[in-house]
Amino acid sequence: MKAAFKQIGKSYAAAAAEIGCSKPMLVAVVNHGNWPKKGANELREKLKQYFEKNGADIPASLRNEPEAAPAHPNESEDKEMLLRKAKINQAAKQHFGLVRDPFHDEIQSADDVFMTPDVRYVREAMFQTACHGGFVAVVGESGAGKSTLREDLQDRINREGRQIVLIEPYVLAMEDNDQKGKTLKAVHIAEAILEAVSPGSSPKRSPEARFRQIHRALQESAKAGNKHLLLIEEAHGLPLPTLKHLKRFFELKSGFERLLGIVLIGQTELAQKLSENNPAVREVVQRCEVVTLLPLTDGKLEGYLKHKFARAGADVTQILAQSAIDAVAERLTVKSRSSKGTELHSLLYPLAVNNLVSAAMNQAAELGFDTVDGDVVRGV
Repeated sequence: MKAAFKQIGKSYAAAAAEIGCSKPMLVAVVNHGNWPKKGANELREKLKQYFEKNGADIPASLRNEPEAAPAHPNESEDKEMLLRKAKINQAAKQHFGLVRDPFHDEIQSADDVFMTPDVRYVREAMFQTACHGGFVAVVGESGAGKSTLREDLQDRINREGRQIVLIEPYVLAMEDNDQKGKTLKAVHIAEAILEAVSPGSSPKRSPEARFRQIHRALQESAKAGNKHLLLIEEAHGLPLPTLKHLKRFFELKSGFERLLGIVLIGQTELAQKLSENNPAVREVVQRCEVVTLLPLTDGKLEGYLKHKFARAGADVTQILAQSAIDAVAERLTVKSRSSKGTELHSLLYPLAVNNLVSAAMNQAAELGFDTVDGDVVRGV
């Protein structure tokens, strides 16, 4: 097709306007053979008509039967899965004048965390639980920023010099049943508390003596002015019995003072386990506040991208056109059918946005565009 376009002698912009498609789509087809996910056959017919009208030979690739379009990166997975990992490549960074990737290993301090009202609330809820006790479950989709808030909590405790002992049981192979992996049981949590509060102490053999030992260790640590926070990540993998046992840990006191605050961090399955309709964990549900990390909707997306590029020393308006930001919001909003009809579900979470914008910038740099526009984002 390149030879046929050279034969006609018109620019890609003029040809795209005549054909009735976007310039990025046309360049992607001609230079890379990347046909659009939808409307590929219609575009083939329009290209045939364009070459016939302008007196050029119809390329062999258009005379043959169209091949099956390659799977879109996220079509092999469920439609509601997030986009595949993408990094801004060296050519794209040079093309757009970036000294570093604004989306890769970019969180180096608390100032790098973009604060929306719900992020600020969740952040403060976690910190107040660490300082004063409480029971909080932080719920969010994959890539919503849960791990970032955990790291921010640890950094804030260190930065402010708070006497807070963080207790984090290892959850490397944790699943909610022993067929899939290893369940985290109350005894494992007890061992983690003892190791954090009284390092080097050997746990007693009998459960009764062990839990009394833990209670005393917490009391002694509290007398020294320490607060204690049990923080469990990937908490959606906790089995229901362990969730129920957390209530017993939460009720450990010295007089009126609670000895242990609890923060659970997990994906949306955690909220389902802590549902009010689940009688198996009703004792926990009545004591645990569930806070949710929401997507970057209602105008927060533009602020997020501006913040990310500014932290990397760049101006987002010089790299992303407004149509590109609108297209990101459009691409990451999916429709689903339910008994209530068609519903819109937003996937505008930081990790998904980072991957989509990075892929679009790589594509725009490869095509030689000065800025990323909506057509480039839709073509990724």
